Amino acid sequence: MLQVTMMAPAASDGSNCPADVLIVEDDPIIAIDFEDRLLGFGVKSVRTVGSVAQALAAIAARTPEFALLDVGLSRETSFAVAGRLAALKIPFVFVTGYGADARIPPEFATQPRLQKPCSSDALEAALHVRAAD
Repeated sequence: MLQVTMMAPAASDGSNCPADVLIVEDDPIIAIDFEDRLLGFGVKSVRTVGSVAQALAAIAARTPEFALLDVGLSRETSFAVAGRLAALKIPFVFVTGYGADARIPPEFATQPRLQKPCSSDALEAALHVRAAD
């Protein structure tokens, strides 16, 4: 399991990037890759957690401006986190290695998704997703 980690920002102007991003990802290598790339885009704070409980605690401690949610965590899915973010009107993107086969509940069917592995261009574009009304 991952613990909440915070990394210092890389040198970038950060224009149009959210300042605080929460990553919910149970694979440490993928999480580190996302962290590095997000910081390179100019995100000021990246927090990483590996479970639903850790994610909900991180959101309660400080609401992020954006989140990346791995659909399938070790023995659970991130849909409870998605529900909390949606209630707070925080934009988020599902990240999955299952592509179109990922079983997304109907209430999140139109939510943006990134296919693992994703390009840096796709990841950067995802940062500009806006919360649904």
